[in-house]
Amino acid sequence: MALGDGGDRRAGGTGEPAVGDAGDPVVGGAGDRSASARQAQHWLLTVVPAFPLLLLVLRLWHLSRQDLSTMLLLVQYVSPLGLLSALLITLVWVLPLAVLVVAALGTLLWVSAPDRFDPERSLLARTTVRIPDWVVMAAVLLALLTWQLRFLPSLLMLALSILGLRTRRRYADDRLRVRLVCVVLPICVALLAGFWLAPAVIDAVRAGELVTVALLGVPLLLAVFLTGPIPRRVAPPLTRWVLIAAALTAPFVLGAIFLRAPILPTVAVELLPVGAAEGDQPDTVLIGRVITVDDRNTTLLDRRGLVRFVRNDQVWSQTLCPELEQVPYSVVRVRGWHVEETALEWAIPRRTPVDADPRCAGRLAEIQTNPHQSVTR
Repeated sequence: MALGDGGDRRAGGTGEPAVGDAGDPVVGGAGDRSASARQAQHWLLTVVPAFPLLLLVLRLWHLSRQDLSTMLLLVQYVSPLGLLSALLITLVWVLPLAVLVVAALGTLLWVSAPDRFDPERSLLARTTVRIPDWVVMAAVLLALLTWQLRFLPSLLMLALSILGLRTRRRYADDRLRVRLVCVVLPICVALLAGFWLAPAVIDAVRAGELVTVALLGVPLLLAVFLTGPIPRRVAPPLTRWVLIAAALTAPFVLGAIFLRAPILPTVAVELLPVGAAEGDQPDTVLIGRVITVDDRNTTLLDRRGLVRFVRNDQVWSQTLCPELEQVPYSVVRVRGWHVEETALEWAIPRRTPVDADPRCAGRLAEIQTNPHQSVTR
């Protein structure tokens, strides 16, 4: 079988799937697909759109402390756009991860066991042949922006693996090109990345952060060996069980991450005593998440999950409180870039730090005219 830049492969007696002018298999129509493959695709198309909706409902259920009445109140007033924004910002890194993992495993199966790569019977094979190169490139660029620095070596490993495997598949007869892309390029990239990350790896070793050491170093070593086929008998079960493990683990990981994402603003409100006269001072600070505000009441969800209805004439002042940031796991930096930061967080200017407002800690503010207060009675 001859392969070239513009070569045209057709299904013959080799057991390989039919391949068209672009080097990709010619996928048969819906009538040629097996019943099991169609059923798997139908289930996938059903579950994928429903999963984000399930995450949103679980987030409201978690925020309401599993109280149905409170959850129904949140459903009535929480903005759907706010929920979707929180979901997108929190889980934007998932899309490139899914694309790259599927493309890498599918291409690995294709190169290692072409006779077992059947787009008409395998959902992985059908998805792989329908992921064009520009989608893979877009996924890599999105991951560069949204993945933390400590995961970028893994991104490099996936990108080099996909590039090498697709080069072996399309240009198997061009030995020079295969060697350059599958051997020389991974070695050079791994050496350059290792040189850039070396100070951080040393700092991580000194700090005893073995997980950080593994995330920064191991993918660079594996990248050199993941651009070629694996034994034919190993490829089908390996790709199958990796996908099954990912499918079983992903819902729990994504759910645990999104359940901590804020979907309502946190405010601290200074309250006057009930029946306060003119000139009285506030005596209470209420901290909670604002559900809604109307012409009579301000509705908040306090830290215990209780709904509080506060009359507007009791509100002396209120201020917006920042969300508690997650305590960094690592102290390692790569040439000034913290390993738990993304490129977006590192490049985009942040809000200038200000002194903590005592009201956000539950203490009364000094009673004085302050033009910088968010709202003053």
